[in-house]
Amino acid sequence: MLVLLPPSEGKAASGRGAPLKPGSLSLPALAAAREAVLDELVELCAADEDKARTVLGLSDGLRGEVAKNAGLRTAGARPAGEIYTGVLYDALGLGTLEPDARRRARASLLVFSGLWGAVRVGDRIPSYRCSMGVKLPGLGALGAYWRRPMETALPEAAGSGLVLDLRSSAYAAAWKPKADVAERTATVRVLHEQLIDGVRKRSVVSHFNKATKGRIVRDLLVSGAKPKGPAELVEALRDLGHAVEAQAPARAGRPWALDVVVTEIH
Repeated sequence: MLVLLPPSEGKAASGRGAPLKPGSLSLPALAAAREAVLDELVELCAADEDKARTVLGLSDGLRGEVAKNAGLRTAGARPAGEIYTGVLYDALGLGTLEPDARRRARASLLVFSGLWGAVRVGDRIPSYRCSMGVKLPGLGALGAYWRRPMETALPEAAGSGLVLDLRSSAYAAAWKPKADVAERTATVRVLHEQLIDGVRKRSVVSHFNKATKGRIVRDLLVSGAKPKGPAELVEALRDLGHAVEAQAPARAGRPWALDVVVTEIH
């Protein structure tokens, strides 16, 4: 199983260990593209702070993020699973997993990134600021830039197993599963069901969508479930106590759509 995650906007501070070694990152097919984005981002942030803030969409209060990007090549690095923070990652709680579940996380979780393309949670990276929605002056919009290198790297990473796609729309734009990979892919939407004036109504949640997705991934990792495809994933999630409604694709070459229904949001 390969689980595709979005990064977090906020990130923990870089570590004090050895700096980034780009060649050590997973998915070596992305190496050249990573170097190109890293080079332009570092150069932009080192040369013109105001321009960099505009390009990155940063407020004046986030001015320090520009300097952080300028020093990416020498900053200490730590596992990506420790760098990414926020609602989804708090609910996932990688640091509190038992050893077996932690090993499963390192093997199955892939975090998409405007800077790195995608990394595994065990890859050592520095803290940075560069979303997939950024348009760099030289390379252009990162969502479009990453599509070509992803065409090779992601099907290889997916292998012949299930792909659980939990990315937000901005990161989903960088790679869309095709053909047989799409047929083994399941996307997830979280719906909040409430009883209003005696009528059950559902709404899409945003903030709590991330928390629910984090809990889903944690439950799968802790249980050791190994669903081979979307149908088996639905059964595994139901066994773990989640209310799941599945919609198989109407035609070949499309992913499954799963709705996880929650009655409480927290």
